[in-house]
Amino acid sequence: MLYDFLLRAALAGVGVALAAGPLGCFVLWRRLAYFGDATAHASILGVALALAMSLPIALGSLVAALTLGLGVVLLGRGEQNSDTSLGVISYSALALGLVTASLAGGNRIDLSAYLFGDILAVGQGDLVTILLGAVAVLALLAWRWEGLLLSTLNPDLAAASGISPRRESLILTLALALVVAVAIKVVGALLIGAMLILPAAAARSFARTPEAMAAIAAAIGALSAVAGLAASFWLDTPAGPSIVTASTVIYVISRLAPKGGTARG
Repeated sequence: MLYDFLLRAALAGVGVALAAGPLGCFVLWRRLAYFGDATAHASILGVALALAMSLPIALGSLVAALTLGLGVVLLGRGEQNSDTSLGVISYSALALGLVTASLAGGNRIDLSAYLFGDILAVGQGDLVTILLGAVAVLALLAWRWEGLLLSTLNPDLAAASGISPRRESLILTLALALVVAVAIKVVGALLIGAMLILPAAAARSFARTPEAMAAIAAAIGALSAVAGLAASFWLDTPAGPSIVTASTVIYVISRLAPKGGTARG
């Protein structure tokens, strides 16, 4: 059918949003926005290498994002007091990816679609990869929810309860790398951070528990994906940025709404 590509795009956007929303809550609670950006930017290097070697894009971005994320956590730099280090890593990784693409492929490699997303070009294979990745992230978060939450709110209490905060940080890094790998086709490396942060930030105004905040963030992200795609179709605007713009509008509305939530993190 003529609009099959829109259906695939909508499913891909919703799939990414359902995984990014709950994960974004942990990013907010741990104040790791820079960490998310650094991981997303590092994925561009993986994309460039994957294109140069004719490997799957999702695999390349996953390996690059996971390598950087694990390196930062293992070196003890995944905390909120290392904004400068993460900023340096973030932009250096992005620049290195662009330079690598230029050296490896000359004019054959165009990374613009991976910087800003190309959701309307999502094929059936891409859709399967995105949905499987989203399911894996949700399953991982559900499996480790209590440990992740306790180590986020009180690392000392988590350690006393037999939960390793370092292990939970590694699990969170794995989930973040998976989201980056599946989202890069949808909104691009430069906007993945927005898909993590904006729905979770908007959900704060409506949530009374961490679980409710995660669920509301997922719903807001899904609504943003559908609304952004609709706006892109009718206004002929870029799809990825339109999705983020829709999420921004919802965030602004949430800030104007009466504040009743307590899941502040």
